[in-house]
Amino acid sequence: MRSLPLLLLLYSILLVVPTACIDPADNPLRSTTALIVVDGTITNLPEPQIIKLNQSKADRLTGQFSTVALTKASVSVVVDSSEVVACHETIDGSYQLPSDFRGKVGHAYQLRFTLADGTKYVSTQQVMQPVAPITKTSAQFNPNSLSVQQLDGYTAAHDIFIDSQDPADQHNYYRWTWQLWERQFWCHSCRQGVYSYYKILPNTYRGRDYFVTGTEPFNDCFSPPAGKAGEEAPDVPKKDWIYDYQCQSPCWQIINGYDILVLDDQSINGGNLTRQRVAQIPFYDSQPGLVDIRQLSLTADAFRYFKRFEEQTQHSGGLADTPPTALGGNVHRSDNHQVSVVGYFSASAVSLVHYWLDRKDVQGISYGATGRVDTIQSTSSYGKSGDELFYAFHSRQPNPEPSPPYLGERASPYVKLWPFNDRPPLTPCVLTDNQTPFKPAGWRD
Repeated sequence: MRSLPLLLLLYSILLVVPTACIDPADNPLRSTTALIVVDGTITNLPEPQIIKLNQSKADRLTGQFSTVALTKASVSVVVDSSEVVACHETIDGSYQLPSDFRGKVGHAYQLRFTLADGTKYVSTQQVMQPVAPITKTSAQFNPNSLSVQQLDGYTAAHDIFIDSQDPADQHNYYRWTWQLWERQFWCHSCRQGVYSYYKILPNTYRGRDYFVTGTEPFNDCFSPPAGKAGEEAPDVPKKDWIYDYQCQSPCWQIINGYDILVLDDQSINGGNLTRQRVAQIPFYDSQPGLVDIRQLSLTADAFRYFKRFEEQTQHSGGLADTPPTALGGNVHRSDNHQVSVVGYFSASAVSLVHYWLDRKDVQGISYGATGRVDTIQSTSSYGKSGDELFYAFHSRQPNPEPSPPYLGERASPYVKLWPFNDRPPLTPCVLTDNQTPFKPAGWRD
């Protein structure tokens, strides 16, 4: 299941407020109204079907929005107005349908949820429409694909194109999304500390240089206060540092596309979609990656919502322009249909392609030529260790903890642990929304 990225939804909150609250033209950026954000799409693929619920509220003074997950809600999906399928909360604010649940073309789906305070919400029904298959996928390197403002100076990307045969006997609405998988080689960072597999024994030191570890599992950063904890304790420097630790097993970074791209087939009904650009994959990393391209079907109402969203988030002239109208979705309070929420609950059939992006067509551009300039390390020193991708997300090179022996002119860590036979340690690849230890379908070793 893939849904409208939360980042885009929150960006829209900066521009819109519920229609029942205030006129967005009066004060579009400083509303302190708490906004419910719904993010969820039922698909027909064998994948987790997840509904995300969040609440966003602007600070009264700054107008900046902060977001918290809505926990302990009662969430369900009603199928064909009769079957009620309950969701269970997996992590805060994420509600998953049973693992064997799949959407089916032609069936109707409706979201219902009750928040912890008893407020009830319901969506309009969404009938899953069929989708034409993607018949061809190709990529072309474009050093100027992205604007300088989009990704902090990274302008180079691979433009992804698809072909598809549009059915002639029906009115179709399309939406395209993408997801990039890159090998990640650095799995943990410790600020003003070091990573330890085991808990550090209290008030136990070795030679006034080392903190001593026990046998109880810890697997986290040990960051002692600056200074000396006692006469025999090591002296922890009063400075700022970060040590980065490599992964102990294969790990993949997950990068989501945030652009909204939709199409009404009225101009091509029954014709071919040829070289339709559906993605711009940033050139962060010279190593191969995997791109999941999805072609989704939309209802007419869902198309209008996403089209309006596209126009407001991607073609806005800026804050000096007249703010757009309120962008309420298809979810509203059960006792007051005038109070809608941000986001859209939809049901979409999906044509999915796993596209291997080998990046062999990149010519004449080395890492850093189209992105931020690294003043610490020259581009010639980047290798296959994942430093390119790390730098793209952290704006710095990885800084490994120095390895023993700590003798002579060899650097030693600011915090040293005993025993040191496993220094620096490798760290686990933790499963998150942006990282996974599980090899994605279609990945080539």
